[in-house]
Amino acid sequence: MIRLEAVSAGYPGRPVLRDITLDVRPGEVLALVGPNGSGKSTLLKAALGLLPLTGGQVLYDGLPLEKLTPRERARKAALLTQSRNTPSVQALRMVLHGRFPYLSYPRRYGREDEAIARGAMARTGCLELAGENVAQLSGGQRQGVYLAMTLAQDTETVFMDEPTTYLDIHRQIGIMETSRELAREGKAVVLVLHDLPMALTTAHRVAVLEAGRLAMADTAERVYRSGVLERVFQVGVHRMDTPQGVQYYCVPRGL
Repeated sequence: MIRLEAVSAGYPGRPVLRDITLDVRPGEVLALVGPNGSGKSTLLKAALGLLPLTGGQVLYDGLPLEKLTPRERARKAALLTQSRNTPSVQALRMVLHGRFPYLSYPRRYGREDEAIARGAMARTGCLELAGENVAQLSGGQRQGVYLAMTLAQDTETVFMDEPTTYLDIHRQIGIMETSRELAREGKAVVLVLHDLPMALTTAHRVAVLEAGRLAMADTAERVYRSGVLERVFQVGVHRMDTPQGVQYYCVPRGL
């Protein structure tokens, strides 16, 4: 388990996170939601040790993050970033980059590495793109390749920063289903999402950030009933029962 204890972090002259305490639990999808600039992406960076803390600590299975080597960290948690460069490289080779934490120098991929990479591509629906140049793929296709690279890292925790970007609705639903599958396998999955209904429907818990502070973290239903989403986002949030289960939707406030 990853635990953030009273974490504060930010950038020179610009504090962002303030006193965040939050658990990232195995077997669970945790959705991070909040208005733009509330600190969602910063929280991911702080949890991964990609951003120095100005207060508090991050614990990996009870061990302070700074006690782990970069390779040890990379074997425990993977990150699908929001923005990235697009290299001119074969898609399968790109996905194999996820195996770096398990290779010694010089990096030589084995049969197991390629099997894991191809399995990750099959899981994200992009195996047929294995021989294609990533730079020539569509935005949605690239997202599938990068997600496969993240899964090929085979970590206990998977962080995804706005993973549905560039994806059509079919693939968005697929990402959510994959997240739940990973949780059922015992992994901890953290999703930064702007789509509130998708977050409420998919996540076991929802953490709401407001101006760098944790406004609430609880089950989707409890977060919904608390009214914190309507206050933070200034929209009406409603729910309805359907044959497929509870569905949530948002409307302009007052409707």
